[in-house]
Amino acid sequence: MMIDARGLSCPMPVVMVQKEVQKTRPASLEVLVDARVAVENISRFARSKGYGIAVEEQGGDYKLTLTK
Repeated sequence: MMIDARGLSCPMPVVMVQKEVQKTRPASLEVLVDARVAVENISRFARSKGYGIAVEEQGGDYKLTLTK
Protein backbone atom coordinates (compact mmCIF):
# COMPACT_ATOMS: atom_id res chain seq x y z
CA MET A 1 0.00 0.00 0.00
CA MET A 2 1.25 3.49 -0.86
CA ILE A 3 -0.09 6.86 0.23
CA ASP A 4 0.98 9.89 -1.81
CA ALA A 5 0.54 12.93 0.43
CA ARG A 6 2.89 15.25 -1.47
CA GLY A 7 1.56 18.78 -1.77
CA LEU A 8 -0.65 18.46 1.30
CA SER A 9 -0.02 20.44 4.45
CA CYS A 10 -0.27 19.02 7.94
CA PRO A 11 -2.31 17.58 9.42
CA MET A 12 -3.63 15.94 6.21
CA PRO A 13 -0.71 13.51 5.63
CA VAL A 14 -1.01 12.22 9.21
CA VAL A 15 -4.79 11.97 8.92
CA MET A 16 -4.44 9.91 5.72
CA VAL A 17 -2.00 7.53 7.44
CA GLN A 18 -4.22 7.28 10.53
CA LYS A 19 -7.25 6.35 8.42
CA GLU A 20 -5.35 3.70 6.48
CA VAL A 21 -3.86 2.15 9.64
CA GLN A 22 -7.29 2.05 11.32
CA LYS A 23 -9.01 0.67 8.21
CA THR A 24 -6.57 -2.02 7.04
CA ARG A 25 -3.98 -2.48 9.82
CA PRO A 26 -1.24 -3.02 7.21
CA ALA A 27 1.95 -4.92 8.03
CA SER A 28 3.77 -2.35 5.91
CA LEU A 29 2.85 0.99 4.42
CA GLU A 30 4.77 3.45 2.23
CA VAL A 31 4.06 7.16 2.42
CA LEU A 32 5.36 9.93 0.16
CA VAL A 33 5.50 13.47 1.55
CA ASP A 34 7.34 16.66 0.65
CA ALA A 35 7.61 18.40 4.02
CA ARG A 36 9.95 17.65 6.89
CA VAL A 37 7.22 18.43 9.44
CA ALA A 38 5.05 15.70 7.87
CA VAL A 39 7.94 13.24 8.26
CA GLU A 40 8.21 14.11 11.94
CA ASN A 41 4.46 13.92 12.61
CA ILE A 42 3.93 10.65 10.72
CA SER A 43 6.99 9.15 12.43
CA ARG A 44 5.61 10.07 15.84
CA PHE A 45 2.20 8.58 15.00
CA ALA A 46 3.71 5.40 13.53
CA ARG A 47 5.87 4.76 16.60
CA SER A 48 2.84 5.28 18.86
CA LYS A 49 1.06 2.50 16.95
CA GLY A 50 3.99 0.10 17.16
CA TYR A 51 5.42 0.60 13.67
CA GLY A 52 9.09 0.82 12.83
CA ILE A 53 9.90 3.58 10.39
CA ALA A 54 12.56 4.13 7.74
CA VAL A 55 12.93 7.45 5.93
CA GLU A 56 14.59 8.01 2.56
CA GLU A 57 15.06 11.46 1.06
CA GLN A 58 14.44 11.46 -2.67
CA GLY A 59 15.18 14.82 -4.30
CA GLY A 60 13.18 16.99 -1.93
CA ASP A 61 10.54 14.36 -1.28
CA TYR A 62 10.57 11.81 1.52
CA LYS A 63 9.57 8.16 1.35
CA LEU A 64 8.55 6.72 4.69
CA THR A 65 8.28 2.97 5.09
CA LEU A 66 6.27 1.85 8.10
CA THR A 67 6.60 -1.79 9.15
CA LYS A 68 5.21 -3.89 11.98
